[in-house]
Amino acid sequence: MRTWRWRPFTSFGLLSVVVLAGLTAQPRAAGRDREFTPEERQFWSLQKIAAVSPPAVRHHQWVRTPIDAFILDRLESKRIDPAPRADAITLLRRAYFDLIGLPPTPEAVADFLADQSPDAFAKVVDRLLASPQYGERWGRHWLDLARYAESEGFKADETRPNVWRYRDYVINAFNTDKPYDRFVREQLAGDELWPGDPDARIATAFNRHYPDESNARNLLQRRQEILDDVTDTVGAVFLGLTYGCARCHNHKFDPILQTDYYRLQAFFANMRADDEIVLTPAHEVEQHRTKLATWEEKTRAVRERIEAIEAPKRTELVDDFVTKYPPEIQTAIAKSPTERTPIEWLMYYKAKPYLDPASHEYIATSRAIGNALKGDAKQAWQAAKAELQTFADLYPSELPIGTGIVDAGRNAPPTHTLRLGVYDRKMEPVEPGFLTILAPGAAAITPPAGVESTGRRTALAHWIARPDNPLTARVMVNRIWHYHFGRGLVATPSNFGAAGDRPSHPELLDWLAGELVRQGWSVKAMHRVIMSSNAYQQASVVDTPAAAEIDPQNALLWRFPRHRLEGEAIRDAALAVSGELNVKMGGPSVFPELPPGMASRGGWKTSEGAERNRRSVYVFVRRNTRYPMFESFDMPDTHESCPRRDVTTSPIQALTMLNSAPVMEWAEGLAARVLERGHADREAQIAVAYKLAYSRPPTSEESKMAFDFFERHRAIVAARARSGGKLAGVGSLPAGVDAVDAATLVDFCHMLINSNEFVYIN
Repeated sequence: MRTWRWRPFTSFGLLSVVVLAGLTAQPRAAGRDREFTPEERQFWSLQKIAAVSPPAVRHHQWVRTPIDAFILDRLESKRIDPAPRADAITLLRRAYFDLIGLPPTPEAVADFLADQSPDAFAKVVDRLLASPQYGERWGRHWLDLARYAESEGFKADETRPNVWRYRDYVINAFNTDKPYDRFVREQLAGDELWPGDPDARIATAFNRHYPDESNARNLLQRRQEILDDVTDTVGAVFLGLTYGCARCHNHKFDPILQTDYYRLQAFFANMRADDEIVLTPAHEVEQHRTKLATWEEKTRAVRERIEAIEAPKRTELVDDFVTKYPPEIQTAIAKSPTERTPIEWLMYYKAKPYLDPASHEYIATSRAIGNALKGDAKQAWQAAKAELQTFADLYPSELPIGTGIVDAGRNAPPTHTLRLGVYDRKMEPVEPGFLTILAPGAAAITPPAGVESTGRRTALAHWIARPDNPLTARVMVNRIWHYHFGRGLVATPSNFGAAGDRPSHPELLDWLAGELVRQGWSVKAMHRVIMSSNAYQQASVVDTPAAAEIDPQNALLWRFPRHRLEGEAIRDAALAVSGELNVKMGGPSVFPELPPGMASRGGWKTSEGAERNRRSVYVFVRRNTRYPMFESFDMPDTHESCPRRDVTTSPIQALTMLNSAPVMEWAEGLAARVLERGHADREAQIAVAYKLAYSRPPTSEESKMAFDFFERHRAIVAARARSGGKLAGVGSLPAGVDAVDAATLVDFCHMLINSNEFVYIN
């Protein structure tokens, strides 16, 4: 038999040398502290936010706000003139899609065009910021960062009940303009800082959104994978640093030590999931307990019979479940509470849902046991269950429950750096601490009074939310800029390191970061600052070949960057113009219809009636089965944080918009609105359709093209009708409009929804 010999360098070349070096070489100083170079200490994102003043520029008349001065200064240095102001309707649609993710109504357009006051646009911005739909739009952006999903991920991908409450918390936080520093503190340590505030408890679900493989029995490894996810996400979202690159060794490009990675991780070393957060006041909880005690007393005998019938099978299932754990986990479960170490407590809590009779998993097991019983045992179980049901009116209403995180107690298990990031290859111990290059030494930790917690996450939250932290405000204002312009001043929003992009306007970035702090960390104030600038109000389509040659990527912002709406916003806009959008807010997620062949996947049950037409932010998010329309338009993989969505162009997108049943329904709804307003007048129909879809009247050329379309296409639809083909319907028809005319109008409206003008912000 021939022996195969690995010859990596002669066979794979230089690339293999680099890759293999990263995989096999010992990390520099095994991840221990080292001296930072002067270049690292002077790296731009680690410097204090500078107190900068807007530069003096020649074309003062274009400068409406300090932002304009910074932008124009760079443009003048390249001899580029900024684009003219966008027309009123384009500007209005831009503001509407940016702030609430919906198109303006024809009435809103008419009001704006009629308002000739100099602050007409500012009034629109204020009105949109006050709309509850603002939080739905900007909450969706944050959910991308938080890797929000309502299932575990991986193979089983089980549903996580009550996770939707975090989504509602985020929407409400944006609507109430919760100061961003408070927003940060709540999500990292709300349970420690404000234990009596249900919102603050729900906010901690930011770190509960980790994916988790529930079938994996090595709980120590599962814990480490969860901690890695939380560490990576916190470092990227709040600090804009790729901490994850330092998991196995010192960061290859940035001054982040391997010890820094585990110092950050140590803040979460005692964290565990809390999926039973009661969200009602204490007196209501007490009333619930009183009613429950009455029910338990009345049903004790029948419940004991049920438990006796189930006991043999349950013992078999639980024993089978526990014996699959490694020996050290079985030991932790079996130990008395007084003997468990901190790490054993964490392992116990990880296994507890499958052993606790009050848990969701245990109840599900009870149903499975009932289904598995046979013969006399099955009949006895069914009879006892039926008897238990007769006491249903005594059972109290379920309390609202939320999900988040808490610490397992006041003592945390030790944290070590790990050789190559492997969970059981421990090296030196580390204490909770911040980025060494900014704050060497261990963090000062004070356990909170009255809360069984370490206080570690509180210390981290306070450090991140400090106004003098050089990263936090910079990262957040860059994200706001990114969502307005489609590209941040730093084009890599979660990577402010050496491998990320440099800021196109560093002084402007610092000015905005300082402004965020000066404005009390108000996100809405930053919208006003950005949207009042001439830089934001520029036209997006201009014929300036010289500027395009000098700055082809438009990094200097000599025009407004066109960018496509996300799949969720496209769906919401289509529902809005069709008149079918259900604006109901909050509550459990909804399930729109799926394409044929997908209905049985993941327990998806289509919502009834208008519920399926609620805004896209309320659509159920299953990690392994994203809603098809959203996935085709680049919805991110929710297994990890997404700082900026990919924008692809694919046949699937066109086919989705052309052939899916919901899109056809939206076209029918739009056609019905057109007929309601335009009646049988073809010219009026075309004008109304354009105003509903695009917020503007058609040009004369577009009107001619539309008339030509109707003439040609009506003949096609009529032929389809004669051959027995099904025609699109729009409900009751006005006088002078027959089924063929209506179906032709539906196809015309379908075309409008499929256009670039409908799905792009101009």
